[in-house]
Amino acid sequence: MRKTMLALTLTASILALSACSDNNATDNEVIATTKAGSVTKADLYNEMKGSVGAQAFENLILKKAISNEYEVSDKELKAAIKEQKESYGENFEAFLKQQNWTEAFFEQQVELKMLNEKLIESLDEITEEQIKAEYEKMKKEIHARHIVVDDEKTAKEVIAKLKEDGDFAELAKEYSTETVAKETGGDLGWFGPGKMVQEFEDAAFTLPENELSEPVKTSFGYHVIEVTETRDVELTESYEELKPGIENGLKKQKFEEALANLVSKVDVDLKDETFKSVLEGWQGTDK
Repeated sequence: MRKTMLALTLTASILALSACSDNNATDNEVIATTKAGSVTKADLYNEMKGSVGAQAFENLILKKAISNEYEVSDKELKAAIKEQKESYGENFEAFLKQQNWTEAFFEQQVELKMLNEKLIESLDEITEEQIKAEYEKMKKEIHARHIVVDDEKTAKEVIAKLKEDGDFAELAKEYSTETVAKETGGDLGWFGPGKMVQEFEDAAFTLPENELSEPVKTSFGYHVIEVTETRDVELTESYEELKPGIENGLKKQKFEEALANLVSKVDVDLKDETFKSVLEGWQGTDK
């Protein structure tokens, strides 16, 4: 349930994973030999799939999703690459060596940065009203519990049982897909804004105490939420001091929402269940 900001960056090792899909090579192609045996392209892929595969898959899908909506022309890319190289001057080769990058990978990084910038430029500006609203939320903490299930029908079934005086903790242990609910009965403890995924937070912070929410859809499933207590928080910093951080957080939120929408538009058909949870994290966000 805790919110995670996923950075759209690629490392050299991650990009190498995608390079393993080179159509000019076969899975059994030997890329190194040793006295103890050969290393094939398939060996490399399987090794990297287990270590950096999830992050690699996520980054590659996000890059494809952005490039489906925004385009970096050859002219733009060549100009940006030239500018970046010139900024390093005679130290460019040393920079590549230090990063363990090839020049081709460097150019892909430039393209990725430009795609990100085009997406960011398309986002609406954060308003003063939005920042102030977030600031007001920071003055409050809530103690909540939830039951998360796979579908809306089951969530409504849980709500019906709770309204018939069903025990929340017991129903959480019975129904919730969250493993930790078996121990906590769905209790999330005290938390403030910025700690949960946005859909959950929006619903929880507007929910009166001891009232059940309607099913709330997030990337984790459908939640039934109950706020058991609220308390005021005394902020030690002024609005002006906190404003830059709040604004940055809202920008990141908008960026993630935009990425989720772009992923939904490209209609990913997953062929490898290894990365199912990664894809669900983006496809489950319904904006």
